[in-house]
Amino acid sequence: MASTTSSIQIHGYPVDRQDEVLTPEALEFIAALHQEFEPTRQELLAARAERRAEVARTGRLDFLAETASIREADWSVAEAPPALVDRRVEMTGPTERKMTINALNSGAKVWLADFEDASTPTWHNVVAGQLNLIDTHAGKVEFTSPEGKEYRVTATELPTIVVRPRGWHLDERHVTVNGAPVAGALVDFGLYFFHNPSVPYFYLPKLESHREARLWNDVFTYAQRIRNVPHGSVRATVLIETITAAFEMEEILYELREHISGLNAGRWDYLFSLIKYFRDAGPAFVLPDRNSVTMTAPFMRAYTELLVATCHRRGAFAVGGMAAFIPSRRDPEVNEKAMAKVREDKQREAEAGYDGSWVAHPDLVPLCREVFDGVLGDRPNQLDRTRDEVKVTAAELLDVASTPGESTEAGLRSAVSVGLQYIESWLRGNGAAGINNLMEDAATAEISRSQIWQWVHGSVQLAEGTTVTDQLVRTVVEEELAKIRETVGAEAYADGRWDQARSVFEQVALADDFVDFLTLPAYELID
Repeated sequence: MASTTSSIQIHGYPVDRQDEVLTPEALEFIAALHQEFEPTRQELLAARAERRAEVARTGRLDFLAETASIREADWSVAEAPPALVDRRVEMTGPTERKMTINALNSGAKVWLADFEDASTPTWHNVVAGQLNLIDTHAGKVEFTSPEGKEYRVTATELPTIVVRPRGWHLDERHVTVNGAPVAGALVDFGLYFFHNPSVPYFYLPKLESHREARLWNDVFTYAQRIRNVPHGSVRATVLIETITAAFEMEEILYELREHISGLNAGRWDYLFSLIKYFRDAGPAFVLPDRNSVTMTAPFMRAYTELLVATCHRRGAFAVGGMAAFIPSRRDPEVNEKAMAKVREDKQREAEAGYDGSWVAHPDLVPLCREVFDGVLGDRPNQLDRTRDEVKVTAAELLDVASTPGESTEAGLRSAVSVGLQYIESWLRGNGAAGINNLMEDAATAEISRSQIWQWVHGSVQLAEGTTVTDQLVRTVVEEELAKIRETVGAEAYADGRWDQARSVFEQVALADDFVDFLTLPAYELID
């Protein structure tokens, strides 16, 4: 099925009520964004590859000499709108209809409505997710499950909705202009902004430089002008989830200073980015098992402390990282241990000066709120804590070698199993997967497969004495798939997409050429 308006074409299959989302005017708006900004996007994607090549050659990163004047100057970001002043607990999740209602009822201050890592970009998810947000703002979002259970918004105080579009690197193949695919970021942003211009709040993922932040700022300025929305209405929060962005926090805030409200410590993608950038830099950049890398590791503490100090110096909010634990209704012991870890994590963030933090499950909202209430009291945030004592060097941000922990066979098996399970879930259209009592998204699988790639290509020796090889990983893949088959049952396994998951996983974890994002080859396998 193809429909056309001007130079833009829709190649996706029919989605219920799509005409309420894909209006001719909305599509013309997206076409205008594409024609204005696609050349710059392509230029910046090429610049990413050039920078990574430079890192591979030199084995180092540093703060930019050419932007020192920005870091040394006295300036602040625009004052936040009332809806974004208090962010002590933020709930994240995909824009699937039931999840939308659960998030709205969660008691969180902010709901991150996710079109990115927690959402598989099937055409249905892209269109239906936008429709769910339109219905939410119209006060008519409700859902009845196949079992007859009804879901309705019952909360009297609703969270502020902040939409996360896809990153700059992803195309949306179902939308083309003059035959070229439109950036998924511009489809997600464009549809939401067009239909909901009075609440234009966004989370921006996977930025790798201040130039990419400048592109978003130009998009916001252009979109507001052609839609007659007052300049500065759009407010963005940028996830600092790449190692290069950590060296450009001040510059990112500066480029978006008229449109930004804060930065977020996107720690799981940050780990992935660090591994990706320094994957061939030798033993000093080899991380131990994922589960042993905590926020107390020196390089992670440096990153999180710098983020708070940078934000508060410039009048922006600092939002903490994800608590991915999913409470179990069947295992109180698991709950008790995990909740203690979540509390400790949130307490550490609150005491470090963060203004709020993320959770992935409604049952964690009260815990996070309680911790931040205890530190904030009657204040909506901690902007007054400027953390002037924090001084972080480039060497401290890159001090991976001081991370405690080991690379183990159990860690290898966990990485393989989680990676396979997540990719299989993603291929079935579910980008937020509950695995081992954790709400996993694409960042988890990225850490798993990039770490395995690094271990294989660096001939890392596990604590047990075994050297990680291509063949060892393939053997573990076979064994872990057998365990999964036994757990889920032969029939359910046969109905799944495990062969494709295996193919994608082995491609992105073992191929000589490192694939920048596993979602790139996986995207070719979904509708």
